[in-house]
Amino acid sequence: MTLDASRVILGTYGYLYIDGQWQTNINQLTAQVEVQKKELVLAGDGWVRHKRGAMKGTGSMSGFKVTSEMLQRGFQKFEIITKLDDPEAYGYERIRLTNVMADKLQLANWKAGEEVKEEVSFTFEGYELLDPIVAS
Repeated sequence: MTLDASRVILGTYGYLYIDGQWQTNINQLTAQVEVQKKELVLAGDGWVRHKRGAMKGTGSMSGFKVTSEMLQRGFQKFEIITKLDDPEAYGYERIRLTNVMADKLQLANWKAGEEVKEEVSFTFEGYELLDPIVAS
């Protein structure tokens, strides 16, 4: 089976919602979960075995500065819902990130004659795949 190129999802159709409000100024989002693994060395076993430990969620979002909303939010926790909705895809995907908190706040970052961009790195403490994309 060959890849149908029209089904490849473009980030152009990505949406980000913070506490239910669409963030039209955001044009980039990353989020990933890393699992800590405990190494177990057992007698009589030539392999190092692994036991799953705690998980850590990290990410970042960036876009154009339009308001002072992120500064006003400070380090309070919030929820992110990300949505990929390319009209040529097999469907759309929505993921909820819970207990999101900024790592640092960008107080100023501007240069005369250029648009002001804002980037926020964050951690989160849970996720839920709300709507998966499934090939039909």
